[in-house]
Amino acid sequence: MNIYVDADACPVKEIIIEAGNHFEIPVTLVKSISHYSNEDAPSGVRTVYVDTGSDAADFRIMQLAVAGDIIVTQDYGLAALALSKGCQVLHHKGFLFTHENIDGLLQNRYVSAQARKAGKRTKGPKPMGKEDRMQFRSLLYKVIQNT
Repeated sequence: MNIYVDADACPVKEIIIEAGNHFEIPVTLVKSISHYSNEDAPSGVRTVYVDTGSDAADFRIMQLAVAGDIIVTQDYGLAALALSKGCQVLHHKGFLFTHENIDGLLQNRYVSAQARKAGKRTKGPKPMGKEDRMQFRSLLYKVIQNT
């Protein structure tokens, strides 16, 4: 098992790295080259850089991941692809993407995009809070222990 992270905007990387080290599971952070850093990655963590294209990280994660891996992303499209590949997919707000909820999430995303195209304003996500972090940590540990 590996953990792959859509890492450009992921606010819970530290929690993921902590869990990976605790359970001795390799963590791969997939980032755009525009977020390049000379910092050494922590033990057990590999960083993969991709082009700056909007779906480049998603495509790379899908090339790397196999059934049974864990993927952390807020991207519904990547989540849908990963689910079809047999991966466990977590959102950083602390919920699991499933075959039961992904269609509704994709539909809501489409409706919101259509509304924005029509000039309507839509609400963005609420800021990440301490409770969200605790919920994510709890879910990640539960998923790891159950796989």
